[in-house]
Amino acid sequence: MENSTDQLSVIDESDLQSELQVIHWMVPPHFVVYDNHSIHDILEIMQYKNNDLIVIDQDHVVLGVITQQMVNRLYLEGISPNQKLEVAWLEISPTIFPDTSILHIPFNEQVIPVVNQNDKLVGSISTREMFVAQEFLISSIQHNVNVIDIILDIAYEGVALVDRNGFIVKMNQAYRNFLGIISEDVIGKHVTEVIDNTELHLTAKTGIPQRGKVQVIQGQKMIVHRIPIWQNNELIGAIGMLIFEGVSELYRILENATQASKEDSPFSFISEEKKKIEVTPLNTFDRILGVSDEINACKRLSKKAARTNATVLITGETGTGKEVFAQAIHQSSGRSQGPFVAINCAAIPENLLESELFGYVEGAFTGAKKGGSQGKFELANGGTIFLDEIGDMPKHMQTKILRVLEERKVMKVGGNQEVPVNVRVIAATHQALLEKVKAGSFREDLYYRLNVIELEIPPLRRRRSDIPILFAYYLKQFSLENKVEVKKVDPTAMEKVMSYDWPGNIRQLINTVEQLSVLVDGQIIKTIHLPAAIRDQQKVMVGQPLKVERIEKEKLTIEQMLEEVGGNKSEAAKRLGIHRTTLHKKMKQYNLK
Repeated sequence: MENSTDQLSVIDESDLQSELQVIHWMVPPHFVVYDNHSIHDILEIMQYKNNDLIVIDQDHVVLGVITQQMVNRLYLEGISPNQKLEVAWLEISPTIFPDTSILHIPFNEQVIPVVNQNDKLVGSISTREMFVAQEFLISSIQHNVNVIDIILDIAYEGVALVDRNGFIVKMNQAYRNFLGIISEDVIGKHVTEVIDNTELHLTAKTGIPQRGKVQVIQGQKMIVHRIPIWQNNELIGAIGMLIFEGVSELYRILENATQASKEDSPFSFISEEKKKIEVTPLNTFDRILGVSDEINACKRLSKKAARTNATVLITGETGTGKEVFAQAIHQSSGRSQGPFVAINCAAIPENLLESELFGYVEGAFTGAKKGGSQGKFELANGGTIFLDEIGDMPKHMQTKILRVLEERKVMKVGGNQEVPVNVRVIAATHQALLEKVKAGSFREDLYYRLNVIELEIPPLRRRRSDIPILFAYYLKQFSLENKVEVKKVDPTAMEKVMSYDWPGNIRQLINTVEQLSVLVDGQIIKTIHLPAAIRDQQKVMVGQPLKVERIEKEKLTIEQMLEEVGGNKSEAAKRLGIHRTTLHKKMKQYNLK
């Protein structure tokens, strides 16, 4: 009789293929029926389910997916919350069948519909289910060498196999794409020569599995499994698997899995707003990329702010990532289990802003829905509200916001009773609020009430050392999304990229990288491929010492600014458009006091 502790129960190839079919892992879908729901209804469901929604017609045929991003955009464009769903807003979604293998799914979407042979919706699968299925796969690998070829051949995630001495025996295409390796010339090389910071050779030597470990590969934190391979009770090697492409993604999936056990039937819709709405932001500090002094200083201050309940005012140019920092502060705070609710004060029509922020009672105005509605402050109760573009808020609304900050109560439109709220406020603006205060267009008392902790996000031109890191990260991301091999950047082209000022900051950089990843033929991005604004700029020697005359000019400018503000270094840094840490370094460099 075979020892069951030494060998996995017999699983041949056909059995494994069957177990990996979607039918064993799919769940009842979160869906809405076309033409039955308004934008506001859909947003409520999304906030509760924390998922994009599948849209079907009356015959249960999938029409597409309505994403959270699309609903947010509709709100920003001023579409009425009572507007019924339109087909033009749907994103065409890939569909899979119940007998599709889990390993065949290139999982970029948050939710994928599962349909039968008549194209009718029968289930769905998301990252949460993928995580559970891959856990099963790992348990199948450890004592069953026969399943490895199956995984290498069809797995979407990166997989590498080493022998007992740590030399690479096999590496699938997905892993090679991630590493930017075109051919199979890695075979026979020691794994430490190919994969950054790997410990796969140690697993092959000790037989000790490592599951869910964080590994930095090409500057990115990855979640990996390292699994020893046994045959006839002899350790013959190890297999390494890239499970998820970021630490935050794993945290999000685990949180969703916990939340799933608390949810009602996935087929039920939210008709009452008394249910707690939970929103899990996707951004944490580990997803804020960069090594520059400026970005590290921002992260340090943000982490300090996260330990308090103080109001934070985030300033910075458009596209620098103000909301990313707001989400990271929330996620690192004591309110992380509460909701994070964001609203763009500049995008909501003035006549709707009050009802969006504070809610309304039934009959408050024409079109007000039965039972009224909660506002963003109530929805954020116990968590954080992010007031983006606060500088564009109308003057009369500034007065109402100040009252909420002082009294921690809101009054619904058409109501006569105040509702207590326990909310942490983070505001953001790309404008110079102090100048608006002087001009009389922004309340001075509100400015100081918001500006308890000020966080200035530097533009890309002040953190040039981060540009290659960001460029490489998004280049890999878009290459995977579009199923193309990860391109490399010619050094001359990268010099142009780094010397460009990026007026649109990270948002502009992301758009540029996406364009290049899709449109450039071949594997090398050259200067000729760059947008004209970047390509035709005057050459700047990135990283070279400043010329003497430029140094003298910079020193004189700092001296004059310090004199102008009476030695106030914070104010001087703000007016110079640099971070305070940078100013201190410059003062030390130029021996200024």
